Amino acid sequence: MASISPASDTAAQDAAVALRGVSKHYGALHAVDGVDLDIPRGEIFGLIGHNGAGKSTLFKMMLGLVPATQGSIIVGGAQVGGRDFRAARRHLGYLPENVVLYDNLSGLETLRFFARLKHAPQTQCQAVLERVGLQHAGQRPVREYSKGMRQRLGFAQALLGQPRVLFLDEPTNGLDPQAIRDFYATLRGLQADGVTVIITSHILAELQERVDRLAIMAAGKVQAVGSVQALREQTQMPLCFTIDLAPQDATEACRLLAQATGITPEVLPTGLRLRCPRTHKMAVLAALAPLGARVQDLKMLEPSLEDVFFGFAD
Repeated sequence: MASISPASDTAAQDAAVALRGVSKHYGALHAVDGVDLDIPRGEIFGLIGHNGAGKSTLFKMMLGLVPATQGSIIVGGAQVGGRDFRAARRHLGYLPENVVLYDNLSGLETLRFFARLKHAPQTQCQAVLERVGLQHAGQRPVREYSKGMRQRLGFAQALLGQPRVLFLDEPTNGLDPQAIRDFYATLRGLQADGVTVIITSHILAELQERVDRLAIMAAGKVQAVGSVQALREQTQMPLCFTIDLAPQDATEACRLLAQATGITPEVLPTGLRLRCPRTHKMAVLAALAPLGARVQDLKMLEPSLEDVFFGFAD
């Protein structure tokens, strides 16, 4: 496996996670194929893709659970698979997609077990239970936990040892809306402390406003990397305007908008709908200005993360 030279790649050395030319081949199947990626310290980073896109394999390689066929991976300042990685791994947290726990242990006993495995202080266990909202259930056996409570307990074990990098695979499975809100509030608190979070989820609407940047994977390759807004601009998907006005004003509004954009709006019972390139945004607003208060309402809809995802992944 090639290494990243500190002299030749300063960005990689400053990043919490850096990948260069990373591939994983299973015979003729290229599960991950030539991935380059830098994730700065203290970032909440999303990794999205279809099933089979290579996300889970990439996670396992970054954690040192699966060796890369080729390429270089640095996590927490250590080369994965190198002599310093064993120590660095104690500062990583991992929540797998499918959490497997011992039903006969209580929640607190479960955390004490994982704390011993991670060489984390036993004194952290109660505090971590409280952080994920399970302080009331710490003495109950895990077999009595709901799916959402098991998920929160899995998150709690990932927080043991005060990790500097957190890998979270579908972390909100089974959580209700309030628990999801609390979960992301916890992530923001960790981020404020300098923790790097790498998260995968199939619930794209959930990630849309909650990650700093994300990568879209397809067929083992990273298709695009950036903030949600930057990816929207890369796809050049149209904006959608909905304009509420009285029927007697629709004809004039259509004329003004067609002159400004070259596009004839769709007439609705409540007004107009117009899809246009984002470069036309200010022209649309300027065209409507002569109508003044006759425009009762105006909504501009950006492409959703789901729209952006399909724009890159299909």
